[in-house]
Amino acid sequence: MRQNPSFAMTDVTELRRVIAQNPWATVIATGDDGLIASHYPVLLDPDRDDLTVIGHVGKPDDQVLHLGERELLLVFQGPHGYISPSWYGDVRAVPTWNYTAVHLAGIPEVIDTEANLRVLDDLVAHFERMLPQPRLMWQPPNTEEFVRALEAGTVGFRLSPTRVSAKRKLSQNKPDEVVENVIAELDGAGEYANPALAAEMRRAHEARLARRG
Repeated sequence: MRQNPSFAMTDVTELRRVIAQNPWATVIATGDDGLIASHYPVLLDPDRDDLTVIGHVGKPDDQVLHLGERELLLVFQGPHGYISPSWYGDVRAVPTWNYTAVHLAGIPEVIDTEANLRVLDDLVAHFERMLPQPRLMWQPPNTEEFVRALEAGTVGFRLSPTRVSAKRKLSQNKPDEVVENVIAELDGAGEYANPALAAEMRRAHEARLARRG
């Protein structure tokens, strides 16, 4: 991802927030026939406070991706959306796309069966906890035999990235009044309303104003 200093994200707390809020990752590797991409939920490692992540792939994706042997690129896509030049006022402008993205790259560690079971348990709990009556992985009618059979069809991994690239392109290069108008348009009821992107822009804008004092 080409980097622009104006849009760079480097704060680990913010990177962790984006990853935690957008766990559906694109997993990219160099396969035997060229680049290959898969899609899996990936979580921050609960035992770490850095950018280490945990996840799993289904067999035979582990072989296709050469899991544990070759570098993986994990892409986490945050809020994104179309920005109309009409929102900038009466100035020369063209459309653009605002977005937030985090890229983590490294050779993952393939974890053992018991660690993979914990990863699967964490994944289920992470998403089920939002429900009024969550169904956890070990909860009946699931049996241990059933859960272990499912685990046997997956391969778990832990990735501590050796390369990190993150970008938050949220109109930081525009005057304050333009940024505020774009946020208002995204928060409105128009064709390109996008409350999630508006919230991400507002967060970045308020942080920028705070740094100015």
